Amino acid sequence: MLGLNPHNLTAPSPLSPFPTPRVVLYTSHLSCIFCPVADLNIVPTLRRREKGQVVWVLDDKFHWVQADLLIAHCASCRADYYPDQITFKDKHNSRRQKLEISPEYIRISKHGIWAHRHIAVVQENALNRFHSGWSNFADWLNDSTRSERTLTYRQSQRLFMEHSSRRLLLFHRKDAEFTCKAHPSTRFLAAAVRSAIGVNGGVLEVAMSHGCVDCTHIKRYRSDLIEEGAILEGALDVAGMPAEENVANPAIIPDDPGVAQVTMPPQQEAPIAGEPRGYSRLAVMDGRTIKHNKCALDACEGPLLNYKNGRFCEDHINLRDVCGIIPCGRPARDGELTCDTQSHMDWHRQYTNRFSRLSFPGVRRVIRRQQELADDPTVMGPSLRVELAALSDTPGDQVVHTFKAKSTYCLQTVQWACGFPIGWGKCYRSESSSQVLAILDKIWEGHPEARPSFIAYDDACSLLRHIVTQDANSQWILTTKFIVDAWHYIGHRATDILCRLWCNPAPTNGSQPDLVLLEEDANERVEKRVDSKDLGLSEAFWTEATGN
Repeated sequence: MLGLNPHNLTAPSPLSPFPTPRVVLYTSHLSCIFCPVADLNIVPTLRRREKGQVVWVLDDKFHWVQADLLIAHCASCRADYYPDQITFKDKHNSRRQKLEISPEYIRISKHGIWAHRHIAVVQENALNRFHSGWSNFADWLNDSTRSERTLTYRQSQRLFMEHSSRRLLLFHRKDAEFTCKAHPSTRFLAAAVRSAIGVNGGVLEVAMSHGCVDCTHIKRYRSDLIEEGAILEGALDVAGMPAEENVANPAIIPDDPGVAQVTMPPQQEAPIAGEPRGYSRLAVMDGRTIKHNKCALDACEGPLLNYKNGRFCEDHINLRDVCGIIPCGRPARDGELTCDTQSHMDWHRQYTNRFSRLSFPGVRRVIRRQQELADDPTVMGPSLRVELAALSDTPGDQVVHTFKAKSTYCLQTVQWACGFPIGWGKCYRSESSSQVLAILDKIWEGHPEARPSFIAYDDACSLLRHIVTQDANSQWILTTKFIVDAWHYIGHRATDILCRLWCNPAPTNGSQPDLVLLEEDANERVEKRVDSKDLGLSEAFWTEATGN
């Protein structure tokens, strides 16, 4: 490789006196990590398995170069050490692989195509900054390099999956224990990583011990506010409302079991001098409109067996041969979605004609036409109504069918106020309080001592009402205060006593001094309330933590 004459090492080669060194891909391990070492003086070293292979590499300068691939081998346990992974035999004599978390080069094709890790980082930045997919990234790279060799869509997808899998496993602290089938396809690798970090919900163990100045503060007390010159007022204020509408009426208590025994929040006094004051941590919860298709049955939450044009999960795949009108149950015609009942055939034909033409430009065109025709002052604005014919005595919008796969409602995320992700879960039919509480219970199931002091949520009052009515002795009531973020608190009802007393983001009576910070302006000391910017969400953290 150095261009030297093998017969005369003192003389340079006449063909290339100053050759360009070839890239060599090899593992960083010198000894086997699986074989036990009985004697420290006898270490099972690795040997080259076979003659080196010539492969193509996309280097860190976006150049396609040829390189030599060397694979190390353990003669004792038959493990093979590649630059980006290790393959070995498990106790069932099946070949499995273990990923190298920080390889310099990543294989992106089974036909000897590799890429430098810097390319994967550039691809990740393009995803975060420009929302670019792997196909767009491949086109951009090929247009920029203008090389004879090109990065295919499949190779770009593999590069993204290999890099993001390592990032997710490392962030979830699953990198040491993760194994999967040796040399898996992109689909099977993604399935194995999802199984390791969580399919329908997950939690980041490292987040339970996280603490920084942006989400964790030394606990404050009512006496601290008084010493700083705060003027404490009533607690029944509603942010952003005129003073005449902000008068509390003790008689307005709705007939709600969640507020039947509502009382004023207790005032917190500072501990005796010398005793620890403790810390307060604030978590933020929100639902994101990140969806995916699921089984066509409303009650089923299973993933589709075929995401291209499938309608059912693996458990209900047999329903594809049954009439899509529920509860018909008759066999479907060959290649059709309904049985031979004429009314079912006609209704499905109308459904297909209506929704096969439904597209974003089409919806905009319909709304634009409605705006042009809305000369009547009684018309409240454009609307798009989807009307279907009735099926027998059932209105068209109430017909239950399986003609199309359903989708999840949203992705519920929980993170610290600084943006550090904690956990996530899926809401399938709606963002109901029961589903949200189930997600919280699952996240802190193994870490009850790490529950936050405060959780900011746009519908915290409904969540608190649900917790109280379901279990008055819930640990959430004893450990955590649920507050509505200031942006959504403005729109909450002024007559909701539970929301105004217990979910106020910045009560002025000093009942929650952790939520009130004082700052001094040119005239006087004013209160700084927790606003939506203080409870902001970090897109980059969640993209890294969930891959979505």
